[in-house]
Amino acid sequence: MGIFSKDSLQIIVFQSYGTNSNFYARGRALQDEKINLERENFIRLLINTWKRFETDEVKNTAITITLPNKYKINTVTDNEGYFIVEEKIENLSNLANDEGWLHFKASFTNENINRAINNKNSFLGELLIPADSIEFGVISDIDDTILQTGVVSTFKWRLLINTFFKSPNKRKALEGASKFYSLLHLGKSGKNANPLFYVSHSPWNLYRYLEVFLKKNNFPKGAILLRTFGNMFQKKTAKTKPQKQKEIVNILKTYTNLSFILIGDAGEHDADIYMEIVKLYPNRIKAIYLRSVRHVKRMARITELIKDYYDTPILMVHSSEEAIEHAKKHNFIK
Repeated sequence: MGIFSKDSLQIIVFQSYGTNSNFYARGRALQDEKINLERENFIRLLINTWKRFETDEVKNTAITITLPNKYKINTVTDNEGYFIVEEKIENLSNLANDEGWLHFKASFTNENINRAINNKNSFLGELLIPADSIEFGVISDIDDTILQTGVVSTFKWRLLINTFFKSPNKRKALEGASKFYSLLHLGKSGKNANPLFYVSHSPWNLYRYLEVFLKKNNFPKGAILLRTFGNMFQKKTAKTKPQKQKEIVNILKTYTNLSFILIGDAGEHDADIYMEIVKLYPNRIKAIYLRSVRHVKRMARITELIKDYYDTPILMVHSSEEAIEHAKKHNFIK
């Protein structure tokens, strides 16, 4: 378990979501490779990228979650160092702040692990518990929806260069995107705390990278939901649903009385996923926004797909101002 490694251990707790009576958290226990996301020279970026994907997991080890009221939950990591905690606990909202965030701590249950490597045994976790007063939730893709990645480039070479050879401080957000999301977060009252859920096909290895990007570009804090690196290479069948779709369905099942706005792009399959979500959950989706991309064939496919679609308002977005104007017209924002 890395007890005698020169690297200390860490628990990365992913920003997740729950309800007043359901605690749901995910994370991963790893050796701490001391990745510095502020470093921006070419060699250091390449080394950091290697470290993000060549992880040393802390496998099959006990983790303790401690809530602010001292309530403890025990779990165990799997063979890749991941853990999932889900437990019914009442009155969790009382432990959250005004924005709905519940802060808790994760630690290695076996104190000897950390004593052996002289490491502190306390790692911060955050869980989003939306208040009853919220108007709607927002579920958004990341790649080419708020973060310019080049996912539609030939052989995805722009995506590889941007991910491997650019720090999160140098990555560009789509113009006006953070303003649009902040307005949705505040809602039509201008004083709300509508929850944000950032869902991506990117692997969990990029979690810290994306967390820094969102914060640096002033996006509202929200749950960040990615997928395991191994799942990216698993054989898919015609009946296999994308991980992104599974995550969205889980969110809608968690908040059964809440409507959502879905935001994606025209580059991949967001439109197909979102339209199927509308079929599965009629009257739950208030609107769909799809960012345009610089790819003639993909734009033509999506344009044809949505041209006679009336199940819910859907808009191909060419600028954030266009999306803001539409959201104001539909009384989503102030």
